[in-house]
Amino acid sequence: MGKSERCRYDPSQPMQIGGQAVLEGVMMRAPGMVATAVRRADGAVVIRKEPHRSLLDRFPLLKWPVLRGAVGLVEMLGIGIRTLNFSAEVAMQTLKGTDDGNGMGGRETGLKEKLALGTTLLVALLAGAALFFATPLIVATFLFSVEQDPLGFNLVAGAVRIAIFLAYLLIISRMKDIRRLFEYHGAEHKAVFAFEKGLDLTVEEAARQPRFHPRCGTSFLLVVMLVAIALFALLDALLINLVGEITLKTRLIAHLPLIPVVGGVSYECIRLSARKSGTALGRLIVAPGLWLQRITTSEPDEDQVQIALTALRAALGQEGFVEAESPREYEVVVN
Repeated sequence: MGKSERCRYDPSQPMQIGGQAVLEGVMMRAPGMVATAVRRADGAVVIRKEPHRSLLDRFPLLKWPVLRGAVGLVEMLGIGIRTLNFSAEVAMQTLKGTDDGNGMGGRETGLKEKLALGTTLLVALLAGAALFFATPLIVATFLFSVEQDPLGFNLVAGAVRIAIFLAYLLIISRMKDIRRLFEYHGAEHKAVFAFEKGLDLTVEEAARQPRFHPRCGTSFLLVVMLVAIALFALLDALLINLVGEITLKTRLIAHLPLIPVVGGVSYECIRLSARKSGTALGRLIVAPGLWLQRITTSEPDEDQVQIALTALRAALGQEGFVEAESPREYEVVVN
């Protein structure tokens, strides 16, 4: 299968294709479409295609630098959670008889589903803020005597934040299901590389590509943590100048609302690295994230690469989602 007529790679827009590993599958996002391919327990492939128009396209004012990153981050978190829920349901299906005709095993839709998704998204945001932002502030306050030193405090808090993040990744990477997820993560990167290099979207071509991608979400999270050190240090310095001293309560009240800004600035850093990928600055920005992907990606097998390519072809609007020589059946769900 050759390159898509619907969406070709534009070097001036290096972030037009994105993806995410899910349970026994991969989600791919292209302009106007989100597609997910999941390998069911009986070997069949279920593909869900969803037309998607970003908030950034519907409301051009949201495309302002920094703001676009904050909006896009929340938007993609919602898509990611919804896709993970879908993949979990499909991956557990063993027989076609367990479906209700829409490939999703009786999955309820409508207001109830939207409320459940919104609740999950809110809980995920609160849990992430508590673990990766509030906890480092608490640890730095009570274990180190640097509370009134803006840069020193945030360097300590940042180090604690990164340590928690690395420990979290190392712990979950030992789980069997997570190791499988990390293999699909590697497959997703290989498929995106094949598209960006203008190669035919075949298993043979994609399998040759690296599993480390400079614009990976893992890299983005690490950039967020580094940007947070600088922005929070500046904020703390301003607060100390205004009120004379700063407390844990003041930091919590001031830092947490700034998280979307940190995400937005980090997004701009990733965009810059994408446009300057051949320069020393671009390589410097992405280097820590590429190192971290040695934990969050694993080398996939050909079947996993095929699933990633299947999702990519579906997102690009190509016909014939599964390799022609594949004997396995597939079904398509269009929402």
